[in-house]
Amino acid sequence: MPAYSSGLSAQLMVKAETTVGTAVTVDTAYEFLTESFQLNPTYLDGQGLKSGTGYKRVARTVQSAFDVDGDFSLEHADQGHMGLLWKHALGSSATAAVIATTAYKQIHTPGIKTGLGLTLQVGRPQVTSATVQPFTYRGVKITGWEFSCQDGGYAQIKFTCDGWQETTATALAAATYTAAAGLFSFADATNFKLGGTATTAAGETTIASGVSVASVVRGITITGSTPMKDDRRGLGNSGVKKEQLENAIPTITGTLDTEFTSRTELYDLFSANTTTALQLDFSHGDAGSSNPYLLSFIFPALKFKNADVNVTGPDVLPQKIDFEAYDDGSGTNPVIQVKLVSKDTTI
Repeated sequence: MPAYSSGLSAQLMVKAETTVGTAVTVDTAYEFLTESFQLNPTYLDGQGLKSGTGYKRVARTVQSAFDVDGDFSLEHADQGHMGLLWKHALGSSATAAVIATTAYKQIHTPGIKTGLGLTLQVGRPQVTSATVQPFTYRGVKITGWEFSCQDGGYAQIKFTCDGWQETTATALAAATYTAAAGLFSFADATNFKLGGTATTAAGETTIASGVSVASVVRGITITGSTPMKDDRRGLGNSGVKKEQLENAIPTITGTLDTEFTSRTELYDLFSANTTTALQLDFSHGDAGSSNPYLLSFIFPALKFKNADVNVTGPDVLPQKIDFEAYDDGSGTNPVIQVKLVSKDTTI
């Protein structure tokens, strides 16, 4: 394998921690686009006055607390342990269940993130000797995520994270990747429906009688946010935080970028405050026994929060639809379901 003195030799790997904040050896590599992880220590500078001295003294400056934050983005693959990231993004308890031969499904729905933590390692190549330097982060929680797919492009997802501490002393792990992992694209969005009735049986949600969206939707963005108490330090912890805990209401929102095709299909749902279901499936190929690779989103109860449409010139009128997902009150249907079908036998 060639050694590049640039991002061409970069790598990103993770592994679920058994105990949140206790680092483990990473073993799952992802082909990624960008990352922005950084160590953010808090500095304390002594403020005492010393006769004849106007500047802070280096002997009285310390790092008193530690924090890690950042995000990473990647194109959404059709296999290769995407389920591990969805598990930590939603707090799901999903497992991989065989459908037939080599095809396995995972059903991810929101749960509690307590006890879920990742060790994450970024390999950053330096120019000198093309050495890839390891930066390893423990106690990493996914606090937010953003899925997007635009006309003519690949599906992408960004995960926003909060962690405990960074070390550069852990050796660089050997990166191995899932062979023949493909990507979901705009052209794979073969099932896009509004309305219908959601039901959940044996832990899986389906929607009956949904109607295919007639409007030309050029892109979709779905965003999840889980507020967390991320400054739980305290005496005796050397400035390192304890496990981050949910401390406010999580949200799932999104945007549809559309043409103003039909007032009744989208705008009237907004103006009448109508609750509707939405299903969006990306699928292609064959994971086994005629079961396509699948990335499916189901929202049993959506509200359109904005549907502005204005004339800005002679072109087709654009329309931006903002939505938010809600608990439908059934006690069985989740706010969101993410279903994966792949050849991954484990999460």
